[in-house]
Amino acid sequence: MLDPRRLLTFRAVARAGSFSAAARELSLTQPAVSQQIAALERELGARLLHRGPGGLSLTDAGALALEHAEALAERMAIADAQLAELGNEEGKLRVGAFPSALATLVPAAIERLVPRRVSAVEGTMEELPALVADGSLHVALCFQDAAAPPREYPGLRRHDLMVEPFVAIVGASHRLGSRKTIRLRELEHEPWTAPSASGILVNACLAAGFEPDVRFYTRDVLAIRAVVAAGLAVSLSPRLIAGHLEGVRSIDLRDDSPKRAVYALTPRTGTTAAARAFLDALPT
Repeated sequence: MLDPRRLLTFRAVARAGSFSAAARELSLTQPAVSQQIAALERELGARLLHRGPGGLSLTDAGALALEHAEALAERMAIADAQLAELGNEEGKLRVGAFPSALATLVPAAIERLVPRRVSAVEGTMEELPALVADGSLHVALCFQDAAAPPREYPGLRRHDLMVEPFVAIVGASHRLGSRKTIRLRELEHEPWTAPSASGILVNACLAAGFEPDVRFYTRDVLAIRAVVAAGLAVSLSPRLIAGHLEGVRSIDLRDDSPKRAVYALTPRTGTTAAARAFLDALPT
């Protein structure tokens, strides 16, 4: 089995680009660092570094060893943070979520928790996994297009929660406002509001055979509600949040209804008891 101390010493050398700089960083002598790298190379039966006039460079084996060294350093940092937390603030929970989950799923789960020592922050689908991975969050709620292959994240565990349909939302006086169901194609010639120029909403319209005329780009739920309620645009909304949008009508979509998969992310190892209780409390 590899000696983790030697692997981390190698990481310091590879990142610093020299034995002397790594020795200063690690508070070791240069000969001690050189000896650890030589011992690691003997363990592996392969050279990890090219030592040339231009300085140090990684061999193929060195590049692979550095990947594992980085993963080891990351896991040790997370373990250090998790264990330190147990001694200082056991039971406190840090949650991240996308906006509509923060308005619906997260408060419902927190109400069921005793004690309710929870802080919650909003994040994007790019930010939330990284915050769980580095230990800033204990658990994050995320979503993706249900039609796409499930996203997986190295070092994180995915907990599938629900598949949520989207509904059309229109102003109260809209020509389709009295309908219970429509086809998405019936909104082809309407002005739209959307979170972005791509994503579930635009992809659903393209799949239905038209490109939406998006005139308002916003992720803010209140702004979307205001634009739609004023009759300035139509949109699609996840069903969870649609019922909270005062002044708009929500209409079920027929066969072409897009859906999103809602899931939670926790560390693959070291999930706290509070995070597990939060997952159990989530409505599904």
